[in-house]
Amino acid sequence: MDRLKVLVVDDESRMRKLVRDFLVKSNYDVLEAGDGEEALDIFFKQKDIALIVLDVMMPKMDGWQVCREVRAYSKVPIIMLTARSDERDELQGFQLGVDEYISKPFSPKILVARIEAILRRTNQLESSEVLSCGGIQVSKAAHQVLIDGRPVELSYKEFELLVYFMENKGIALSREKILNNVWNYDYFGDARTIDTHVKKLRSKMGEKGDLIKTIWGMGYKLEAEE
Repeated sequence: MDRLKVLVVDDESRMRKLVRDFLVKSNYDVLEAGDGEEALDIFFKQKDIALIVLDVMMPKMDGWQVCREVRAYSKVPIIMLTARSDERDELQGFQLGVDEYISKPFSPKILVARIEAILRRTNQLESSEVLSCGGIQVSKAAHQVLIDGRPVELSYKEFELLVYFMENKGIALSREKILNNVWNYDYFGDARTIDTHVKKLRSKMGEKGDLIKTIWGMGYKLEAEE
């Protein structure tokens, strides 16, 4: 498969190099821009960019405006980076069509994991036929779950929820992100839908249900045990 192109936009050259080095190691082609105007120039010249990593605070044109301009023409996945940790910023990002929102400082390995998860969801990366983690095996094609070799019966949404956790293992996922990706619509209201399904999923998984950790005030994370 051809190497996918990722556009990294940040006015700090050191940050761009850090992200670029990790992405190149993971077999991506990386394009760089130091401000919003340069980012748009590159984006509209290169027709095959698979994903944009976009800083919020930049000279000439900030990340929000870049996102608006891109979204007027394209649904390319966008990950926003920001030094601020403000819920209003995060909500604004999702309303503009941002796929992920990561606060600085962050782990480059986690950033790459999130990029790969998004590209799998948008079918740009070949999805693994079988996902495995900590004794749990999920066959997406056969719609089958095995825990320590024993089959477990899950409802359709429980299965989709487990797949989403496993594709994002080790990553803390907010309830909003889970609803948006598993239920396929934006939803910023009552989170009991998620909590109810997670409770049922944990129960059916037995002892392995403990691998799904509650992140208080945010959401859930599947521990990345191998």
